[in-house]
Amino acid sequence: MTPDALATLHARCFIDAPRSWKATEFSDLLALPTTLPILSPDGFAIGRVAGSEAELLTIAVAPDARRRGLGAALAAAYEAEARARGAAASFLEVAETNAPARALYRSLGYATAGRRPGYYVIAGATPVAALVLRKSLDVCSPIA
Repeated sequence: MTPDALATLHARCFIDAPRSWKATEFSDLLALPTTLPILSPDGFAIGRVAGSEAELLTIAVAPDARRRGLGAALAAAYEAEARARGAAASFLEVAETNAPARALYRSLGYATAGRRPGYYVIAGATPVAALVLRKSLDVCSPIA
């Protein structure tokens, strides 16, 4: 997927977000050696690894490809690659109001580690808190 294709899909997936990511942002991110892109024709997950921690920056699945396990597969591939690069834990943030994403992350073993009140601001709407979620990537540890 090109940065333009990533930006187009991101915009389709995040119509209620404050703003979608631009192609230049994807291009800049993909140029960094710490970036961990997992790409498929109908979706993507992009994270980064710094030392023993990984951060899932965004995950997007085309609206017509949802509810078929692609989001879970992308997340699992991201986690496997993060683990291969030395990460022992993964973090992400998700809008408190994003029930489908929260359900996905819960099913993958992520647990709430913090809350950022008023983090997401959309013009004309009430600010929404971000939940910070964490998951251990240590295959020997059953604790999220």
